[in-house]
Amino acid sequence: MTQDTPDNSPQIQIDDDWKAQAQAEKERLAQQEQAAGDADAPKRGELPPADFKGLIGVLASQAVMGLGAMPDPQGRGVMIDLDGAKFAIDLLAMLEEKTAGNLDDEEAKELTGVLGELRARFVQVTQLLAQQMTNPPAAGDAAAGTAPASGEGASKIIMPD
Repeated sequence: MTQDTPDNSPQIQIDDDWKAQAQAEKERLAQQEQAAGDADAPKRGELPPADFKGLIGVLASQAVMGLGAMPDPQGRGVMIDLDGAKFAIDLLAMLEEKTAGNLDDEEAKELTGVLGELRARFVQVTQLLAQQMTNPPAAGDAAAGTAPASGEGASKIIMPD
């Protein structure tokens, strides 16, 4: 409500009821947001929602595991599966190609970022393995060597730096 003063400039008058209503509305909205956030978060033991971000996460996790996130059960190093990692990275690249123009900005940025990081890590691990192949450990040092390959694409064990 406005009122003219002698100098004809309007003044706004705010009553205490309006303030109380605004504060109550603010609190109600905060409670709704909190409840919505709690409802969206997966409970312990529950799977997250099946969405595009989840698909990217599953494939990225497979690639990371193949690039050395899995320790050797005997404690000699880390498990490397370059073929498996390359396959997961290639699947993500195919998704990026097939979904071009159909993703929202956040999804596209996430996919591009994950692919860039995985490709860089793949190159690092490949270079490390090549370096190890050119400078093999001493024959008597079983704890520092690569495990014998049982065939094409077998996982290798390397010592972390």
